[in-house]
Amino acid sequence: MRPLLKQFWQWVDHYDGLAKSRLGKAVTYAADQRMYLSRIVNDGTMDWSNNTAERTMKSLVIGRKNWLFSTSPEGARSTAIWMTIVESAKANRIDPTKYIEYILLGVSQLPTFPKKEQLAAYLPWNFKESDLEAVKRAQAGVLIPDKNEEKNAS
Repeated sequence: MRPLLKQFWQWVDHYDGLAKSRLGKAVTYAADQRMYLSRIVNDGTMDWSNNTAERTMKSLVIGRKNWLFSTSPEGARSTAIWMTIVESAKANRIDPTKYIEYILLGVSQLPTFPKKEQLAAYLPWNFKESDLEAVKRAQAGVLIPDKNEEKNAS
């Protein structure tokens, strides 16, 4: 993208069209944003498009008729919370169903006023499927040794 951006800036620098035209205004805007637009080339984590953000919102738009209970502020807030959980799981390449099950089973076992560290374990980027199995075992009261514990014992 670096050669393409360099070519674009050369074109912008040599643009001699009407400044008040739509294209002229767009060129002026791009020139004013040059420093920010150039960061994309230097920072490999930035995306050139907003497709990811738009795709994330698409599930809410597609399910709009399913959200009929969101006719109140409380319903809309509930929808926003659940959609945030689901989309956060998807963004972290986690099965949303398993992640929600993990949250519901695990967080309910925390003390009334959990510490930040205790809650951090339930953030999507810290989730592992083995965590869900451990929570299920603990909730069932089954003391089945973890596979890692078996390996360490031998």
